Amino acid sequence: MKLFEDIFYGQQIRLLNHTNVPTVFSHENNAILSFALEDAIATIVGQTIAPATVRLWVHDRTLVLGIPDSRLHHLAKGVQLMRALDYEVIIRNSGGLAVLLDENVLNISFILPHKRQLSITEGYELMYYFTRRLLEKEGAEILAYEIVGSYCPGDYDLSIDGKKFAGISQRRVRNGVAVQMYLDVAGSSYERADIVRKFYNVTKGEHDSAFTYPDVNPHVMASLNELLQTNFTVETMIERIKALFSSVTKMSLATELLDEEKPIFHERLQQMKRRNNVIQQLT
Repeated sequence: MKLFEDIFYGQQIRLLNHTNVPTVFSHENNAILSFALEDAIATIVGQTIAPATVRLWVHDRTLVLGIPDSRLHHLAKGVQLMRALDYEVIIRNSGGLAVLLDENVLNISFILPHKRQLSITEGYELMYYFTRRLLEKEGAEILAYEIVGSYCPGDYDLSIDGKKFAGISQRRVRNGVAVQMYLDVAGSSYERADIVRKFYNVTKGEHDSAFTYPDVNPHVMASLNELLQTNFTVETMIERIKALFSSVTKMSLATELLDEEKPIFHERLQQMKRRNNVIQQLT
């Protein structure tokens, strides 16, 4: 876990709790907002105007698609299915594949200046070591490798006993790096995975063979509570994260953006809305 200590120990960091976005920004709690926010924060952190930032966020009943998902042959059928299930569908501004969010999924982002020369592998390792440190009291063996049959599979799927509970991605904006993780804290990851399985079943067509979309197996995914027999909530996990960073960093708590971040946020929000026009036009 040395990398976690090397990056954060004794450093000034800003912890942004954006789990209640409408209160902070007077916008609907739309996940499009979060990806625009993180681009803005990464830009200013990359310029060292803002300190390294840890951002926490939650969006209920949302299917977040990667760019490859937007090319699915029968995407309209999938969007119709998700709307019938009362889920919002958005396309994020990065690669990877579909991830299902709800009120029991905590998203954690480390936004760092690129001057640290953090390689892509080190970015994944950093979030992996953080998660092990976060859950060390539970004593479970957390491994990082691709869980075949999970949604949004990758080399740094985090699992316990062969079942995935978290996935990690990265985005690099100018001189800033955002390492992002979704963490299934509570609820049924089986049910989440089954919804994503149904989405791909109706959207994949014969012309989608050029890209490998997952054959989702709900049995290989579980939440922390299911795996550890705990009673975690998103709120208790946030308090644990605050305590961890308070113990190793010079942490300041915030919700508002810096003045320098706000115009970039509004610019990136418009870009995200344009990217998502294709979803809005599907009926």
